[in-house]
Amino acid sequence: MRARLVVLILLATAAAAGDQPRAMTPVDLLSVPIQSDARLAPGGKFALFVRTQPDWDQDKLVSHIWKVGADGSEPARMTNGTAGESSPRWSPDGNGFCFVTTRAGETAQLFVQSFAGGEAIQVSSHETSVSNPKWLPDGKGITFIAEDADSKETKEAKEHSGEVVSYDRDYRQKHLWVLDLKSRTETRVTGGGFSVLEYSLSADGSTLVYIAAPTPLVDDGDKAEIYVRPLAGGDARRLTDNDVEERGARLSPDRRSVAFIAGTNERFEPYYQDHLFLVPAAGGTPRMLLKETTDEVEAADWSRDGDALLVRANSGVRVHLWALDLATGRRSRLTDGDSSVVSQHIDPVSGTWAAVIRGASNPGDVSIASSVGAPPTRVTRFEEEVVARFRLPRTEVVTWAGRDGQRVEGLLTYPLDYVPGTRAPLVVQTHGGPMWSSRFGFPDWEDYKLVLAATGYMVLDPNYRGSSGYGEPFLRDMVGHYFHEADKDVLAGVDALIARGLADPEKLVAMGWSAGGHMTNWLVTTTTRFKAAASGAGATDWISMYGQSDVRTYRTPWFGGTPWGKNAPLGLYLEQSPVAHVAGARTPTLLLVGEKDVRVPTAQSVEMLRALRGSGVEAELLVFPGEPHTLKTPRHQLHKVNSEIAWFERHLFGRLYQMEKPPVTRKSGEDGAEKR
Repeated sequence: MRARLVVLILLATAAAAGDQPRAMTPVDLLSVPIQSDARLAPGGKFALFVRTQPDWDQDKLVSHIWKVGADGSEPARMTNGTAGESSPRWSPDGNGFCFVTTRAGETAQLFVQSFAGGEAIQVSSHETSVSNPKWLPDGKGITFIAEDADSKETKEAKEHSGEVVSYDRDYRQKHLWVLDLKSRTETRVTGGGFSVLEYSLSADGSTLVYIAAPTPLVDDGDKAEIYVRPLAGGDARRLTDNDVEERGARLSPDRRSVAFIAGTNERFEPYYQDHLFLVPAAGGTPRMLLKETTDEVEAADWSRDGDALLVRANSGVRVHLWALDLATGRRSRLTDGDSSVVSQHIDPVSGTWAAVIRGASNPGDVSIASSVGAPPTRVTRFEEEVVARFRLPRTEVVTWAGRDGQRVEGLLTYPLDYVPGTRAPLVVQTHGGPMWSSRFGFPDWEDYKLVLAATGYMVLDPNYRGSSGYGEPFLRDMVGHYFHEADKDVLAGVDALIARGLADPEKLVAMGWSAGGHMTNWLVTTTTRFKAAASGAGATDWISMYGQSDVRTYRTPWFGGTPWGKNAPLGLYLEQSPVAHVAGARTPTLLLVGEKDVRVPTAQSVEMLRALRGSGVEAELLVFPGEPHTLKTPRHQLHKVNSEIAWFERHLFGRLYQMEKPPVTRKSGEDGAEKR
């Protein structure tokens, strides 16, 4: 109640001062704090969560840890380091918490802080960065994952060779450690020629469940398997043996079963939606749960008594939490509305659970429920802050028929001042993945629909064939041919909006990042309907892309084999490549990519640039220095948004767009809000 009262006072003060909500700009959007990773205290009376926003002066995203009472009282920031903090984890007695930060140097280390306040104390001094902390139940230690340090021989070799590396061999294995908080000694728990990707502990801390792969490389993920062993040492028992990647392994409270998630079917074949499985901890055959649903399972946690699972499931444009009763197999939905749950946590002491839920105008609010099976109550009011400051557009679900009659859906965002009965310029944003979906949630630098709407554009986010949350046939439409129905679904969505009198057929824009970039490149080279396009980190040539990228496992099913195997399907690889159709391209295209992108390497965008220019098409390529597959620095994110809108404005309307500059900031107030 107190949090709600504070918000109401702020709104009343703003109204009295004559402040009115305004249209959102790129800097506004990127500066909105985003909430994540809510964690309940033992007993469930408080929750910690992470709040992230840009520090424009440091040019990086900075996260801090906040608290809120289960009754909505006392929301407050708990950490203040300039480097930011993440991964808050409560001590078993609830009197403090640990977190990870780089505030003491270049490597991320563990710090412990009292919940009552005061300075945080560094407790780890590991040679490499630590991650994934978990308290031992007795409160005497914390486990974590860390990369192996270079051996003496490796360090000497690097000094002599000038940092020359062997490609795809320059990784370091990741292993589990335990830190004794009294002596500050760190003891290795696992070791050898494998990497621990994730792990969990039994409620009493005696049993370790972990997922290990031959290397930490993304392309070896399908070689990962689940193991169980005593934390103190001993032989590990392998629980799975297949060619798909497992994740989210959780041991039941009675230590008899392990729940996990894998993108497979009951036969453990590759390239399916993520499903939920149970396997006996003593060994046995994994059993799939929720067989009949078309939803994709994203996470699952055991209830306190082990009789149920709290399941997070994607149903396309929404992501909700469900309680799954293991005895009956029945599930009941716990969250509702046009929203998406992005994190969840169950307190094993009280059985209370917390979640962070986002929506089209909600950057993430914390909700808490008394037990698995009980509906949650929202305890923060960050959405109200956004609504009070900005005029926001309307977003709704739209559906249409694909060319074969398949029902397809997506999200439609109207221009901010849309006049019913008029046609608007339409931006088609295709999501990444492609095993993903456009869903209700707060936009970011990739899609920024709130800014596009404020600029006068209508925005369509289609969940084309290949998207998750709609069942296996819908997802697996790409198997054997990437662009089979996917692009036709996108164009059918455009046609449906034109037929409804909403979209202007002469003012169409295509854009997307990653798989959205693949789609944009394909649309640019196979149709001339779009007047402008922006392709971020998009594939151009599937043959070269297969060898250049850091991952191949889910690309092989698209084309039925590798491009270098015997009787390789090279014809299909080439026919499905945008570069093979570029001669017919006419759409002015802006290309964007991170310099250090290993998922869709820069060479793909360079090839597309030269192919378009060689075909007489206007094209530009922006390469963001030092950036990986997703842009990390706020100034690069802002430049990406600015450049794309400027490109659209020039080619649709022949007008200049005034690019917004990064703000000059100063710290103000306890909430760390940035003032411009």
